[in-house]
Amino acid sequence: MPAYHSALSAPMAISKLALLPLRTTYRGPAAPTQDNDVIDEAIYFFKANVFFTNYEIKSEADRTLIYITLYISECLKKLQRCTSRAQADKDMYTLGISNFPIPGEAGFPLNAMFHKTTNRADEDTMRQYLQQLRQETGVRLLDKVFNEGDKPSKWWMCFAKRKFMDKSLSAPGY
Repeated sequence: MPAYHSALSAPMAISKLALLPLRTTYRGPAAPTQDNDVIDEAIYFFKANVFFTNYEIKSEADRTLIYITLYISECLKKLQRCTSRAQADKDMYTLGISNFPIPGEAGFPLNAMFHKTTNRADEDTMRQYLQQLRQETGVRLLDKVFNEGDKPSKWWMCFAKRKFMDKSLSAPGY
């Protein structure tokens, strides 16, 4: 069975990462939209895609989908340690704004799929876009994981130990 791919088309890309429109309240370079966006796709396809160790990239939007899928895995690892929704909300905010590597930097795990940014403006735009993605993904994931009260859903938390494509956005040993 093949993995699920993004149905969205990229109006713009930086270093092979699609800058897709987002339905978000966070500031950033993403164009606003009212339709389903790449974050909705990533959350919807997460439980199916996380089982794949190989993923055929068909468009730049798939690279964005891969990044969000890996970020969801990081979020679930963080949410495992949370005892309440309030603590989870703080942890997702902290994770979303924390310092993270972008394509071309030494700690980025997907450098083989992306190009290094060519100038400082593209680097800043990419960092802002990825931070916007991370913040919005964290908020939406919280709504899914804590949909029935103050305890996380076991049907989401059971995926916390899975590694999509045998990769992780965090450093080894985390």
